[in-house]
Amino acid sequence: MLIAQEEDHSSISLLAEVSRTITNEDDINKVLRLVLFIMSEHMDMLRGMITILNRDTREIVINESFGLTGKEKERGRYRIGEGIIGQVVKTGKTVIVPSIHNEPLFLDRTRSRSRSKKEDLCFICIPIKAGTEIIGTLSADHQLDPLSGEEHVKKHKADKGQQDMLQHYVDQLSIIAAMISQAVRLRQLAHEESVKNPQEIKTAEKAPRQKRAGDEHSDETITDVERPANIIGNTKPMISLFKMIEKIAKTNATTLILGESGVGKELVASAIHFKSHRSGNTFIKFNCAALPESIVESELFGHEKGAFTGASATRQGRFELAHKGTIFLDEVGEMSLPVQAKLLRIIQEKEFERVGGSKTIKVDVRVIAATNRNLEELIREGLFREDLYYRLNIFPITVPPLRERKTDILLLADYFVEKYNAANQKGIRRISTTAIDMLMRYHWPGNVRELQNCMERAVILSEDNVIHGYHLPPTLQTAESSGTPYTGSLQQKLDAIEKEMIMEALKRTKGNMSRAAIQLGLSDRIMGLRIKKFDIEYRKFRL
Repeated sequence: MLIAQEEDHSSISLLAEVSRTITNEDDINKVLRLVLFIMSEHMDMLRGMITILNRDTREIVINESFGLTGKEKERGRYRIGEGIIGQVVKTGKTVIVPSIHNEPLFLDRTRSRSRSKKEDLCFICIPIKAGTEIIGTLSADHQLDPLSGEEHVKKHKADKGQQDMLQHYVDQLSIIAAMISQAVRLRQLAHEESVKNPQEIKTAEKAPRQKRAGDEHSDETITDVERPANIIGNTKPMISLFKMIEKIAKTNATTLILGESGVGKELVASAIHFKSHRSGNTFIKFNCAALPESIVESELFGHEKGAFTGASATRQGRFELAHKGTIFLDEVGEMSLPVQAKLLRIIQEKEFERVGGSKTIKVDVRVIAATNRNLEELIREGLFREDLYYRLNIFPITVPPLRERKTDILLLADYFVEKYNAANQKGIRRISTTAIDMLMRYHWPGNVRELQNCMERAVILSEDNVIHGYHLPPTLQTAESSGTPYTGSLQQKLDAIEKEMIMEALKRTKGNMSRAAIQLGLSDRIMGLRIKKFDIEYRKFRL
């Protein structure tokens, strides 16, 4: 009875999280990616795939996946009726393969199971339907109990426990397939259009979220807005930022981007340029704090031959190179007052002279500046020109810090894991619950840049394709997230790591203490003592 209650609770938690994701996320690709990530956490799924059928080419392709590399995903292409996935699309019927080792129809075209024990690997494939039409499939790999051997596979029909477990998975997958069918339909339409018009960038998957009852008077109502391709975010502050980018990009107005260090001000500047009518021209980036003051003026405005020692030839500056395009001046608050005077002139008059020259040069350049400093305070201190501030501040835009967009943390973490997986030839499949808790509780003073560095470190340190809490930097090992005090002893730190590893093993083995002990290299007796020591309720890990 207890196991049945825990199973129901697990299913409700899974479906509730999937429902929240579908409701709150507008980007269809992210919806499908996050659904697979949630399934991996709740269902102990090794790999998962969402395929879509292109009705024009009659080809079935993998749209989103979990546990597959980019190359493996690209190899996953099928014709209708070909392999298990092709059969499911053709017949519209669910297929359960208790052991892929004994199934000739299982093609493993992605070649992602080459190192797996195929005798113990179960594959479930569910049709995704729009009305009566089959538009794709949802499939998942599960590891069967390795202790039961091949005899367990041969007798799976007679094994009531195994049959119930597989049916439980099928029920969960069927409900999720129905929940994501609209998202898959939109992605199908976008995919078919992209095949017809490969030169066009389609935004069909960025469909507006439909209003629900009560939304008319809710502060959380989000209107349709196109997200810049280079920025990740779905929270209300980010939606407001995207709206501002849309408005600013259509103008030639000088723009000032404000925000803390590491929030992504350069990405916002890039998005403004590439959404503007200047997108076909040069986008020049210059960090005003990266070079000595004596060099900054020459870099920005250029110099004539012989203007100073070492000036052996005439050189164009960044403003000349940005003619007809956009120049992004990062850390503009670090400029010296003489350079500020020249910058004011070029913003007002669109003209300047090179260092050591007398010829006036006219340019058509849009200026986007950024700073993490308080310019009004610098004005009071006499370090920043007031007239320049008002010329830059025509259209200010503030990028929110990461602590104000908490629900974007996992989206960003997932993106960085994929990025550093590819860069380091790693195969990280998921982030542990403990690590997620640490990421969500941390206040992120270094913002997105700090999160990026944390995930790069974690990907490199992981040896079991899972990011654990102990892979994250010490700054994230807080009392709230790890259960250990800030000034804890070495033994307390080791106990926290040991407890997490035991819980992860129990999660992988669905509460089977013997199997978890084998994975950790412990005897059953030691495992029992550790369970008692850390007061771990192993039964809650059972399905």
